[in-house]
Amino acid sequence: MINLDGDHQAFAEEIKVRSGINFNTCLQCRSCTNGCPFLEGMDYAPNAVIRLVQLGLEDQVLQCSAIWVCVGCNTCCSFCPMAIDIPAVMDSLRHKALEKGIKIPESDILSFHTEVLNTVKKYGRTHKLEIMMRYKLKTMDLLSDMGVGLKMLKKRKLDLTPSKIQDKKAIEKIFREK
Repeated sequence: MINLDGDHQAFAEEIKVRSGINFNTCLQCRSCTNGCPFLEGMDYAPNAVIRLVQLGLEDQVLQCSAIWVCVGCNTCCSFCPMAIDIPAVMDSLRHKALEKGIKIPESDILSFHTEVLNTVKKYGRTHKLEIMMRYKLKTMDLLSDMGVGLKMLKKRKLDLTPSKIQDKKAIEKIFREK
């Protein structure tokens, strides 16, 4: 059991409530980290981000780039033996950072996340290849991380064509409610 002071405990509890995830079951086994296709772009591995939250280290975790680099692909969740929804925690941390007006350490990352949402709105799911292509065109940074894209293709983490959901109206409703 981790004994935290009041401020640290309050932050950890807030993120737990916001995300709806009990991240205290994390074993720190690093399975999430070993599966993350974006690890190379992160300053903290996914398991380390969870640990920072567990310890209530608000400033450190809200200022890290890992929470912005995470694209919510759920690869980490599929590897986690405790089925912790790490992208939900990352999302809660991003919202908290924006609310606090913390400077985003990754340039153009909001453009990237906008492209993620655009594919969800269009297909009901993310289409990683389209996200990457649109983002790269928007920022005109076409070749800087081609190695990551090639690795993702090799590991079959990028589908050439998007998969679509049947109930497009459900997605439209979600975007109207936000």
